Amino acid sequence: MRYELYYWPGIQGRGEFVRLALEEAGADYVDVARLPANRGGGVPALMRFMDDAKATHPPFAPPFLKAGKLVVAQTANILQFLGPRLDLVARAESERLWAHQLQLTVTDFVAEIHDTHHPIAGSLYYEDQRREAKRRADDFLRNRLPKFLGYFERVLGANPKRGGYMIGGKLGYIDLSMFQVVSGLRYAFPKAMARAERKASGLVALHDRVAARPRIAEYLASPRRLPFNQWGIFRHYPELDGK
Repeated sequence: MRYELYYWPGIQGRGEFVRLALEEAGADYVDVARLPANRGGGVPALMRFMDDAKATHPPFAPPFLKAGKLVVAQTANILQFLGPRLDLVARAESERLWAHQLQLTVTDFVAEIHDTHHPIAGSLYYEDQRREAKRRADDFLRNRLPKFLGYFERVLGANPKRGGYMIGGKLGYIDLSMFQVVSGLRYAFPKAMARAERKASGLVALHDRVAARPRIAEYLASPRRLPFNQWGIFRHYPELDGK
């Protein structure tokens, strides 16, 4: 199976959670919008797909994944689809549901991270909501960040397999997602994360374990891994990084 991933070029964004799974599995995939237009890629290819009036199941927004004739949208839904196919989740229904539940919680977390710099509207520039962003970020760092990290740290510690992964005894897609969350938070809030990580040693160790995996390490060192920037979910504004 050759997968086609559709996501905005130039940012990691929500598409990065899917890329990490595809990269870890060594899957055959193409990042369509990053291809040149003369090879059928670019943003126009993405928009043609979304605006297709004949589509019976049109995606609302990227990311979406094309696998043969099947099109799957929404990050958590894509990972639920890819998990058993890429051997990144157990076959047991209970564990697949548990992984999906955790990924949906990651989705909530990511939305709150994004809203620290765009608390009013995504259509406005950060500079148009700077004051509100400061208030939102202060509350996020004081209340929401420790709550989410504490929850995932507790889940990790409660895994009876004791292998250092979120579910069972081997790496799954939720571990890759936790790596991305920790990496992004370190970029966006370096000072706040330096403090928060003191109570999240398990997640820090998980992050490092994922980063050292051969395929992930190769991906992180390659041009396929775009750097964090001021257009994605995780953005660094020094004034939002707490006291």
